[in-house]
Amino acid sequence: MSETVLSVQDLTVEFVTRRGTLRALDRISFDIARGEVLGVVGESGAGKSVTGSAIIGLIDPPGRIADGKVVLSGERVDHLPPEQMRRVRGKRIGMIFQDPLTSLNPLYRVGEQLIETIQTHTDLNAADARKRAIALLDEVGIPAPERRIDGYPHEFSGGMRQRVVIALALCAEPEFIIADEPTTALDVSVQAQIIGLIKRLCKERGTSVMLVTHDMGVIAETADRVAVMYAGRVAEIGPVREVIKQPLHPYTQGLMGAIPSITGDASRLVQIPGSMPRLSSIPQGCAFNPRCAKVFDRCRIDRPELIDVGGHQVACHLYDKAKAPAGKTEIAA
Repeated sequence: MSETVLSVQDLTVEFVTRRGTLRALDRISFDIARGEVLGVVGESGAGKSVTGSAIIGLIDPPGRIADGKVVLSGERVDHLPPEQMRRVRGKRIGMIFQDPLTSLNPLYRVGEQLIETIQTHTDLNAADARKRAIALLDEVGIPAPERRIDGYPHEFSGGMRQRVVIALALCAEPEFIIADEPTTALDVSVQAQIIGLIKRLCKERGTSVMLVTHDMGVIAETADRVAVMYAGRVAEIGPVREVIKQPLHPYTQGLMGAIPSITGDASRLVQIPGSMPRLSSIPQGCAFNPRCAKVFDRCRIDRPELIDVGGHQVACHLYDKAKAPAGKTEIAA
């Protein structure tokens, strides 16, 4: 069995407001093994980015981790004091943000930012840190790294800036990286290059990655497993091929049905009615029940828990023989 690098257990994140406490994450759990890419997918507002922020300790007041725990290589990190957590960020957990311009200071050369990060988390002197920075730029595919290291962020294209951000995330050789929609702002050809780069780094370095995205195509190409989130909960999780070929949860089925077919089938795409609920009005029971075509009474009362079905897990009463009404139980092929 592969070594577990990250374990998220019953993680709950709340935001205290004047109108009450809003629950952004509601008891989510998953593990990521060494060298594995876990894709986290769902509509805007599903809780994907909040999950990454909670893991890396970037939930600021009025937000808080209300329950659960985050364990990194056997060490619990969610309750560490701010100063200790700062030593974990960058050194043990790297972060790749959606917009590289939010990660790079436009007033400093790329090399200065890389060298500062390397020296913060290692004992290398300035000369050795510069050599390592050049090696990292070369590793992520920056041409002529000896020259480009002295360039400013605005002198790089969007794809090259994203490669620099990946190099920043790799500076201290972290065991785990959170990639928050790293390909969204890039064109298709550059997306493919970044996806290939992430996959190669995982294979060669054994780095674990949590890939946050709304694009099932990116998930299919990059991830080993996928967690489908809805309203701050995990609706379905399992190997990518199984989830894509045989989605179990009605929400996952809707997401897959909304993707155009490359076979030329001209049939209408699936449209999921309604929208993601606000945090102040998440329905009782299954959060997806107002939008679900297969809803029944139990869905409006009891929250479904993840159960093993057909090789992966799904949170749906349709697959629980004890709770689904006669004639409504669905069995995975």
